[in-house]
Amino acid sequence: MTHDPENAGDWAAGQGDHALLDECYREALLLLRENSTPAGVLASARNPRASGRSYDSIFGRDAAICALGMALSGDPELLEAAQAGLLTLARHQARNGQIPKFVKPELAEVDFWYAGCVDATLWWLIAVHFLDRAAPELALAGRLSAHVVRALNWLECQEHQGWFLLQQNDCSDWADIMPRSGFVLYTNALWYWVKRVYQHPTARETRRFARLIFNPFDNLVPQQKRIRLMRHYIRNGCRPAPFLLSYVNFSFWGEEIDIFGNILAYLTGLGAPSDACKMVAGVTALNANRPHPVRVVGKPIAVGSPRWRPYMQRHRQNLPWQYHNGGAWPFVGGFWVILLSLLGERALARAELVKLAVTNRVNGWEFNEWFQGETGEPMGMPRQSWNAAMYLLAYRVMADGTRIFPQG
Repeated sequence: MTHDPENAGDWAAGQGDHALLDECYREALLLLRENSTPAGVLASARNPRASGRSYDSIFGRDAAICALGMALSGDPELLEAAQAGLLTLARHQARNGQIPKFVKPELAEVDFWYAGCVDATLWWLIAVHFLDRAAPELALAGRLSAHVVRALNWLECQEHQGWFLLQQNDCSDWADIMPRSGFVLYTNALWYWVKRVYQHPTARETRRFARLIFNPFDNLVPQQKRIRLMRHYIRNGCRPAPFLLSYVNFSFWGEEIDIFGNILAYLTGLGAPSDACKMVAGVTALNANRPHPVRVVGKPIAVGSPRWRPYMQRHRQNLPWQYHNGGAWPFVGGFWVILLSLLGERALARAELVKLAVTNRVNGWEFNEWFQGETGEPMGMPRQSWNAAMYLLAYRVMADGTRIFPQG
């Protein structure tokens, strides 16, 4: 990562809500300290409900995302907890290289989900590289080099051998009650990020085929017949939009608008930079950043639609405007703020960071897991670690001009 002081500027000068931003920062530090254990940071605070859903565990994706903010927090205790979580996950890595969905060290319980949990391995690799750069004195990359090689090998086994994109089943990433399958935007944005930071030789191919598949409305004429046919089917079946498709499978694709996937695509460079501002305008046109930044789906999948699946009613969570199907997730709001800042939309980025602080303050700094997409009602598990960590990261990006994504 690099620092860009000129771009940072005195971002909080003269603003009446500066006290709120600083208070949220302190509360986020406090929450992460409370959720930290010798084995790493828990997904949320311990309580009977969290235990029943295994939220009081070291989750692969949660601990890795938390590590990004914790590494830049300036708090030695949080840096140690970030490292501990990555080491715990490495110790429980599968023989084939996969990183677990979650680990309960006190019970020696390791969970790899149902049809795989592809993004835990991706986020773990990202966090190892990030922490190694933020705190080189830990020498984390060297200590975990064998684990990194196995993790990369496992991911390559999930990759299409001609298009260099990861393939997956339904419910195999963070949106674990959503019908995204085949080539998934969110997952491949992370895969491209991994390939760039680890200098993988096929990173450019991943970007090239991702743009062909997830944005089928450009004027390119691909050489490969199967790519041409896939784009032809999509162009005949849906209308152009300022968003990349959420997923593409053999004969169907996702038009629900994966806002999180789109944000990551433009942060990592998987999406064409010239289209990023159109995507941001599309998010605001949908009011997807109101009242809380930001909803993770632009147009929720309706019950009874061709893309609806009965399993989406599990726990009655993924009904329209809820959970992964249109809920607003504060940790995703942190990535949204970072993208706005990267695009030079400093005023909007700061306004969204203030909204994020207000969101985290609900119910006395509860840092709720997610919020109902229409009503803004707080939902899910309270005291969620990655909401606190991503606020720290967004704050640091705004305050210091820190660049956390590969450039160029």
